[in-house]
Order: sequence, then C-alpha cells, then structure tokens
Amino acid sequence: MRLARLLAIFSIALFASGCSWFGGDEVEAPDVPEQELYESALSAMEIDNFALSIEKFQLLEARYPFGRYSEQAQLELIYAYHKNFEPEAARATADRFIRLNPNHENIDYALYLKGLTAFEKDRTFFEKYLPIDETQRDPGSALESFQSFHQLVSRFPNSEYAPDAQKRMTYLKNRLATYEMHVARYYVKREAWVAAANRGRYVLENYQETPATPDALSVMVLAYNELGMTDLAADSQAVLDANFPGYQSNIELAKKESLLNSATFGLLGSSEEQPAVTTTRTQTETKQKRSWFSRLTFGVFDDDEEQAE
Repeated sequence: MRLARLLAIFSIALFASGCSWFGGDEVEAPDVPEQELYESALSAMEIDNFALSIEKFQLLEARYPFGRYSEQAQLELIYAYHKNFEPEAARATADRFIRLNPNHENIDYALYLKGLTAFEKDRTFFEKYLPIDETQRDPGSALESFQSFHQLVSRFPNSEYAPDAQKRMTYLKNRLATYEMHVARYYVKREAWVAAANRGRYVLENYQETPATPDALSVMVLAYNELGMTDLAADSQAVLDANFPGYQSNIELAKKESLLNSATFGLLGSSEEQPAVTTTRTQTETKQKRSWFSRLTFGVFDDDEEQAE
C-alpha cells in the first residue's frame, strides 16, 4: 500500500515537471520587475526576434497596465507586429493606442506605423520581384494607408514622419486613380455609360493632378456623348483641351475591343490596335508579321522563328 502511494506521488511529480524536462515553453516568473521585462522585450526586438518581443510586451501590458512603460510598450508592440507581418494586429493595436491616448506626444508615430503597415500589406514576394500591375488589384489596403497618412499630415504637419508620409500619399493617389480608370475602361467595354462617366468624374474630383486626369476627362467626353448629354460632353472636352492640348486618349480603343477579343488574348475578334504612344516603323512591321504560332505561344519562341527564317 505504501509502495502504491509512493508510485502515485512520483507519477504526479513526473507529469507536472514533464514540460520542463522535455523543453517546454519557458514560463516568465510572476515577480519580474517592469523595467527588466521591458528591457528584455527590447533586446528580443534588437535581434529581430519579433515573436518573442511581442510575447514579452503583451506580458508587460497584462502585468503592469498602468506602469511607467505601458504606453511605450504599446507603441513598441505596433512596430513589432508590423515587422512580424501581422498587419491586422498592428492596425488594431494602433487604433487602441490612439483611442486610449488621444493627447499622447507620439500619436503621429502610431498613425505613421498604421499607414505603413497598410502600405506594405499587399506587397508580397511576387509583387516585389515580378512585373505584376498592382493598380488592378483591390485598393482596400491602399485606401486605408492613404487615409492614415492623410490624417498624420493634416494633424501633424511638422512631424518628422510627415515628409515620408507625403511621398507615399503621392504614390498611393496615383495608384488609386489608375485603379479607377481600369474600372472605367471595364464599363466602357460593356457600354455602361453612366457608370463610366461617374468613375471619370470621381477621379476628377478626388485625384486631380494625377496622370489619370486626362483619361478621366476622355471617359467623361465619350460617356456623355453616348448618353446624348452633349453639353456635359462639350464642357469636359473644353477642360481637356485647355489643360491637356492635343492629348490622345486610348479610351476609344476600349470601346472597340470586343469580349471575344479580350477572352482570346487578341487572337480573335477585333484586330484594330491603336496604341496610346507612337510606335516606330520597325515595331509596327514586326507586329504585322507575327505568325499564329507566335501569338499562341505569346512570343516565347519568336527568336527561334527569326533564326529559322
């Protein structure tokens, strides 16, 4: 009987200490001082161990919610989430910090990190190293980033982060305007003239001084003419001529492209092509001589064909 009790006690002790014996997670002692916990979190961040720094900053917030390092730990936590590729957590932590500390001296930093996290959210490996047109993707993150940077620049124009935010806003503004024009061309192809005109007007009202502005005016001219609104079309044309004299738009090309032509990558349907920029005579002749094999293989074997000839 006594032996059975000893075996039971030994089993319980072995089970309780099993995690530590086999390399389980290290449990932070409950009596670690606030400063020591904060410094250990910073040390983890300095060696790019952001997962560990997040864990320690969370622990610091839980144990010392009103301590001397609590507010700074929240700011560091936003940065750690950003570097650890956790955009949703970074945004939520930034919003919480701004809401709980509306008069904090580092609100501009929280807004900057929030905008920067959204700015880089869609920049995947493929977008960095492959020629992918990000202006055709959902602009949700880009719009969120633009709004955060705009709030930063509006509220804190003298912030040290304002110049960089302003540059990123210019890039985002051009991207958002270009996306709207992609949508406008889609509506033009499907002869949805009211929607196309509205997209053009939206670009004109919200994204002026971007490269998409003349195309937006061209869409409005085309759509209003198709709708029989000749006065609005004439006004749009007058604005286009006054600000961009002699501008040649490719919007008419979108109208001529058929659904079959788009679905077959130009193999079938309309063969008329009027590029927005003037091509050289050599480029035009090469385009006209392309064989069906070249089109089917997207030009991969063009060099082989030229050598064979």
